[in-house]
Amino acid sequence: MGKLLANLTRTQIATILLVLAATGAGLYYFVRWRHENDFRPLYTELAAEDAGAIVERLKQSAVEYRLSADGRTVLVPSARVAELRLSLAGEGLPRNGKIGFELFDRTNFGATEFAEQINYRRALEGELARSVASLAAVAEARVHVTFPKDSVFQEARQPAKASVMVKLRSGAHLTQQNVQAISQLVASAVEGLSPQAVAVLDMQGNLLGRPRRAELEGGEPPSEAMLEFRQAIERDLAAKVATTLEPLLGPERFRTSAAVECDFTSGEQSEENFDPSRSVMLTSQKTEESASAVASAGVPGTASNLPNPTSQTVITPGGVRRQTESITYQSSRTVRRVRIPQGAIKRISLAVLVDYERKTTPQGTAVEPPSAEKLKTIRALVTAAAGLNPERGDQLILESLPFESVPPPDAGTPATPQPNLPQALPPWLEQLRKQGPLVWGAAGGAALLVLIVMFFLFRKIRRRSRVEVSGPGELPPAAEAEIPAAQPAKIETAAARTSLPPVAPRKTEMLATQIKEAIRSDSKSSVHVLRTWLDEEAD
Repeated sequence: MGKLLANLTRTQIATILLVLAATGAGLYYFVRWRHENDFRPLYTELAAEDAGAIVERLKQSAVEYRLSADGRTVLVPSARVAELRLSLAGEGLPRNGKIGFELFDRTNFGATEFAEQINYRRALEGELARSVASLAAVAEARVHVTFPKDSVFQEARQPAKASVMVKLRSGAHLTQQNVQAISQLVASAVEGLSPQAVAVLDMQGNLLGRPRRAELEGGEPPSEAMLEFRQAIERDLAAKVATTLEPLLGPERFRTSAAVECDFTSGEQSEENFDPSRSVMLTSQKTEESASAVASAGVPGTASNLPNPTSQTVITPGGVRRQTESITYQSSRTVRRVRIPQGAIKRISLAVLVDYERKTTPQGTAVEPPSAEKLKTIRALVTAAAGLNPERGDQLILESLPFESVPPPDAGTPATPQPNLPQALPPWLEQLRKQGPLVWGAAGGAALLVLIVMFFLFRKIRRRSRVEVSGPGELPPAAEAEIPAAQPAKIETAAARTSLPPVAPRKTEMLATQIKEAIRSDSKSSVHVLRTWLDEEAD
């Protein structure tokens, strides 16, 4: 080992030590990287309270952990992720930063009724926030609820209200259906709360959606909703007309515009009609009463009251009889209740502009207006497709005008070359353009690195080619002066070792000429090559 080290130069020893140090550092950082790469997320997107409680619990268990830069992600060794999650779940962690109904797990006998109500509202808000935050597009959520206030006076009653603030994940978006689902979720969990009384907004203060049938105090929908409703009807009418006329006229040969006037007033109408000619018996009541009594008559005195009276008693019949009948008649009655819907169409106005027809003649291409029969057919089709009603005041304006002032060139005339329009970029290039200067900087750095590598490779190949071309031959006077005078024999020996193989005389002469020209053009490099040969011969 000592003999080996003695044969090494200082440069070689320094190179070996440097390689050993670099290898040791590389192994150390590789082992450390493997160890750090083994950490897996235990929980992500944690609130500050939950992150602190989890870190404290990990410290007590002597578990190695890592925290992300924002402190919201806790990482632990991958082999203990499942075990730690079960252990922390048994302790009720994480709580997502919100207190739910676990607030009532411990009974507080000294709490007043007001404190109980406040705790109940806190627990309900926490549970609702957890439910909203469990959505895929929501990172965090806050819920505020106002319970209804009852009173014996109608004016003093206040309905329940709620507001929901959501923080969306990066790149996530809530659709109108998602916002309505959040409103329905909150309204169903709070007694007396309607979905129209729930406001949903993001952390930037943007209102994410309004109720589908929101109404103002006067019973009219907001102006924005009316405008959207009217525009939707107009787009539908224009689409119907375009679908009808496109097979007849062709694409881009007509223009359609629609204007709709809607009635957004609403109410109820009740109507009650009586028909005297169609009266019917409603009730009939008949009562009959009779009472009768027997009266005796005869000669007054004792003789008539003896057992065997001399005169017969005369019986006189008597009584009362009464009969009552009551019949009630009522005329025919018709009751009609009509509810006037909102958004009824009052009037429709349509405008259709038709392009001129192009015809090819011996003199060239000419444009002509459509015929009257064709315009009549178009009017009938548009009227039927849009459902126009003249009695309602609907109108249709149909005109024909040339869309291009200059007719196109004839088939025999060469067309004028069109200017080069900007072409759409490929998807991958469009994606790179959207990435910003970072990607372009990285691409430029990579291109610069490739250029540097190519430069060094070219330089190395050039040097090698110079060494291969260089050989024995005549040196310029300046080169001969630089060669030591004590080494003529070595020069001859080196020249003999590097002598060229026997070739044809013509080829030998050409090769010698090329070697001479190379030595004349770069004398210093030739001297360096020659010295290298001499040093190899000395060794």
